[in-house]
Amino acid sequence: MRMQFWRDTVQEVYGDKPPHHPVALELSEEKNLDDRAYRNLQELETYAENTQSSLLYLTLECLDVKDVHADHAASHIGKAQGIVTCLRAVPYHSSKRQVFLPVDICMLHGASQEDFIRGSQERIVKDVVFDIASQAHVHLEHARSFMKKVQEKAFPAFNTTVVLDSYLKRLREVDFNIFHPSLQRGNALLPWSLYFQSWRKSY
Repeated sequence: MRMQFWRDTVQEVYGDKPPHHPVALELSEEKNLDDRAYRNLQELETYAENTQSSLLYLTLECLDVKDVHADHAASHIGKAQGIVTCLRAVPYHSSKRQVFLPVDICMLHGASQEDFIRGSQERIVKDVVFDIASQAHVHLEHARSFMKKVQEKAFPAFNTTVVLDSYLKRLREVDFNIFHPSLQRGNALLPWSLYFQSWRKSY
């Protein structure tokens, strides 16, 4: 009966008639349920702020960190994580004939959704990926620019930067070919990278 309740709830949310339930009401406000591409990079960043950054704010609360600089770092790291997550999902979504990359960046380089659906490795596709990945890198660098102002006890909340750095580095190494098989494999060195970052007391 509980499973049926949630099946019905999800259907009602998609039908714009959510039941009077706190989770259902929040889901009805979700901006990413209509399976469409982001209109621009700013829209992707806003979605990342409302999802990934919000989780980092919650993690900071769990660590008893109440600091405006830590919140600022969390905002930028969350945006970087949202952007990287969008990029990492491109091969999977393309296999389902879905593309969620910002339309404005695709149009800027003359790349169509069909280019991504067929797994094109043309320069225009790589340029789209480069621009989007570069924005993730900018957010990471911005978050680190005021690292000395952030309390050290906040650093564990930002361990995700290790994963983000790893992916962006591997993406550069394959010349921003988002469909390169190596990007779909795990990184066995991540545990060591996490330990090293913790030892250095950085993010």
